[in-house]
Amino acid sequence: MNTPVHVSMYDEYRQLAEDVRSAQGRMAEIRAEASSEDGLITAIVGSAGELVELRLDARIYRAPDSAQLAADITAVVHQAAELARRETFDILASYLPPGAQLENTDLRADPLLHQLDRQVLRRER
Repeated sequence: MNTPVHVSMYDEYRQLAEDVRSAQGRMAEIRAEASSEDGLITAIVGSAGELVELRLDARIYRAPDSAQLAADITAVVHQAAELARRETFDILASYLPPGAQLENTDLRADPLLHQLDRQVLRRER
């Protein structure tokens, strides 16, 4: 038998699930792009910082320093990943406690855990 409390909790969880699916959809569309200062290296990453595309201008082969090239590519990919992380944080901000900061938030788990904690607190009242 569904009491009004159970129906209300069910509705809240259903809404939360819809909101999370919507956020997941927006996060799946994230493409963050960063380029080296000289414009010879461009990296595009997805929401989790995964490399989606890497563009190398042919002029990079003029300097035969493969170690520096690897370091430059790594730096550009990290820049793009940080942009993606910021965009992901913006999408998930409403699921986080007030004052949450990007630097100390685990975007993989904190938003959902915060929402679940809120549901538990409501139920305990």
